[in-house]
Amino acid sequence: MTTRAKNVASGQGWQVSDVVCTAGVGDSPFEEEHRSFCVAAVTQGTFRYRTREGTAMLAPGAILLGNPGTCYECGHEHGAGDRCLSFHFSPAYMERIVADVPGAKRLGFDGPRLPPLPALAPVLAEAEAARETGDADAFEELGLRMAGAAVRANADAGHPGRAPSRRDQKRVAEAVRLIELDADRPLSLADLAGEAATSPYHFLRTFRRVAGMTPYQFLLKTRLHRAAVRLRTCEVAISTIAFDAGFNDLSTFNRRFRREMGETPGVYRARRVAAR
Repeated sequence: MTTRAKNVASGQGWQVSDVVCTAGVGDSPFEEEHRSFCVAAVTQGTFRYRTREGTAMLAPGAILLGNPGTCYECGHEHGAGDRCLSFHFSPAYMERIVADVPGAKRLGFDGPRLPPLPALAPVLAEAEAARETGDADAFEELGLRMAGAAVRANADAGHPGRAPSRRDQKRVAEAVRLIELDADRPLSLADLAGEAATSPYHFLRTFRRVAGMTPYQFLLKTRLHRAAVRLRTCEVAISTIAFDAGFNDLSTFNRRFRREMGETPGVYRARRVAAR
């Protein structure tokens, strides 16, 4: 068995699971069926996700979307393992959300995934911190925010373009794993393109098309996400967290953190302490 799902929290019409997959390059893709609406946040690893709504490579920060009754296939031909926080919602639960979202006209997702969304950055950090600290009570609100953001983004999304080639997906998957491993050190576009054996210009276009953001944006988001999780789970000094995450000075970290999370690191941490 390559996939293990642990129930983290549940309530009327919703459930969230911590899903860990250990499948690797030599394992055959596996097919399953969504039994409810699924909005899953990828927190580690990369994998290929195929459903009747399309095919996409999913990397950390991306959101997997699934409709009930739809079969899907996951493959790991570009690397081993992944981890997701998988939120599941009943049709009645989602129907109430769709009714309250301006522009949302029908029940169901049109595509297989959403790229990393700025609006969800604080939610994903809070959800991962709640998973690490065992704060199950936080997930009812987090699930509602996840579902609402997914419905809004789906309503605003245009028609998907041509799916990236397997070769491009492999290049980006390898780059994503390199960034995950070395996010705390300088990584230039030229370095990443060299590892992918392609020109920086082609690599930039390919990465953005596959991952939904540029390599630098992904690197910055990875650093800020890890810092946000630490701010919610430990008492280490903010300056230490900033430097450990790969930021050279505290002012830059504070400015970028506020832009991404909507508040300063100090306020973000104080709000978590006040909520205890």
